[in-house]
Amino acid sequence: MIRRCVLSTLVENHAGVLSRITGLFTRRGYNIDSLSVGVTENPDLSRMTIALHADEQTIEQIKKQLDKQVDVIEVTELEAGQSVTREHVLIKVKATPEDRMSLISITNIFRANIVDVSSESLMVELTGDSSKTEAFIEIVKPFGILQVVRSGLTGLKRG
Repeated sequence: MIRRCVLSTLVENHAGVLSRITGLFTRRGYNIDSLSVGVTENPDLSRMTIALHADEQTIEQIKKQLDKQVDVIEVTELEAGQSVTREHVLIKVKATPEDRMSLISITNIFRANIVDVSSESLMVELTGDSSKTEAFIEIVKPFGILQVVRSGLTGLKRG
């Protein structure tokens, strides 16, 4: 059974690590749904959050292969309910004068922010888990989505 998996991978923070990790996925034909990387509280370490869909056997193989990499310090699966994940989305939506108030109301309901306004569009910034961002995109789709950019998941284990 295919399921969604989010891996939090602590790695050495130096040149070439990202290329080696993504190369591992490429060589074995694993598709990455999203990838975000940033430095941690320790400037010598970075944390990669990798989201993918795979079956149990493939997920276990990926974890073991990541653990074997010399630049990898720790691999943790972020399980729903035991972790917090977020994604940052910027979405530019067509906004006619007639639709503008509806879009502003929807934006407020989702606790999103309007970060740019033009005569024909609004740009909305939204942060949340994947279900929230997907729900927002589905609701504004009928207005006309002009552009979307997503940061990829970030997350940490609770506690």
